[in-house]
Amino acid sequence: MEVGVPFDTNTYRAIYTTRFTDAIYVLHIFQKKSKTGIKTPKKEIDLIKQRLKQIESKKKEKNR
Repeated sequence: MEVGVPFDTNTYRAIYTTRFTDAIYVLHIFQKKSKTGIKTPKKEIDLIKQRLKQIESKKKEKNR
């Protein structure tokens, strides 16, 4: 899920997941600076995916 928040003439995005029942994990927060539209830059998406995989991996280890 994604939340966009305007602050002091800037826009920030917070990306989080509610996929897990024990907590809400904030995966990344960044300032939106796109000059070509609303699309989130690939480097930001890659970082979000990496962090989600890390959480999933830790959850699997914990449940063993």
